[in-house]
Amino acid sequence: MSKGPGLFTDIGKKAKDLLTRDYNSDQKFSISTYSASGVALTSTALKKGGVHAADIATQYKYKNALFDVKIDTDSSVLTTVTLTEILPSTKAIASFKVPDYNSAKLEVQYFHDHATVTAAAALKQNPLIDITATLGSPVISFGAEAGYDTTSKTFTKYNAGISVTKPDACLSIILGDKGDSLKASYLHHFDEFKRTAAVGEVYRKFSTNENTITVGGLYAIDHSTSVKAKLNNHGTLGALLQHEVLPRSLVTVSSEIDTKALEKHPRFGLSLALKP
Repeated sequence: MSKGPGLFTDIGKKAKDLLTRDYNSDQKFSISTYSASGVALTSTALKKGGVHAADIATQYKYKNALFDVKIDTDSSVLTTVTLTEILPSTKAIASFKVPDYNSAKLEVQYFHDHATVTAAAALKQNPLIDITATLGSPVISFGAEAGYDTTSKTFTKYNAGISVTKPDACLSIILGDKGDSLKASYLHHFDEFKRTAAVGEVYRKFSTNENTITVGGLYAIDHSTSVKAKLNNHGTLGALLQHEVLPRSLVTVSSEIDTKALEKHPRFGLSLALKP
């Protein structure tokens, strides 16, 4: 694949991940194993409120094909097949869920040194069609996306964004919700290993005249332990501690509290991921 501008979904992703990834108010446990033949098996159990759920996922890579199969407690089976280089600089992703036969979807991605284009459609009589395009380079890129409903013959979405990326910083601006919202974010790394960082995000909803400002940070205490925190102007404070108990095996404890309503109980989350 080329070293072009990346996908439209990559615009603002680094800042979003720092502000959202690993924060949760659930209890989650997962364990992964790998066979000599290259098959990866991951079992996950989740408790969300009073609801329990579990799934088993397998992954197998053969030449330029990647097969993913996930079975959950609702007796549904999600299968995803990813093929790379079926044509030069092209990736195809097909997915379907049983017994929901209308869930089949096909996506094609094309990567060029100065552009990336994707097209996705549901495999049914009147599909939803999503198209994205990004122009530029790994340093600066401009992108847009649109969704079209062939049944109602209306656009379901149209958004645009710009991203500027340097080795130690990333700036992005996204005009979303059909032009009704604007989100700007900035992420800065303070060390070459990218284990200490600060992030700021401003989100404005024009139709409701609502603004949300969020700041957050990541700090590595040592080589195996890191902490994250975030706070927005509505008073929501989140924090987490993540520790690598074994190589690639992580335990994460997170919490969220409303600083403007301290009488409410804070929400806590616990996640344990074990990998050999």
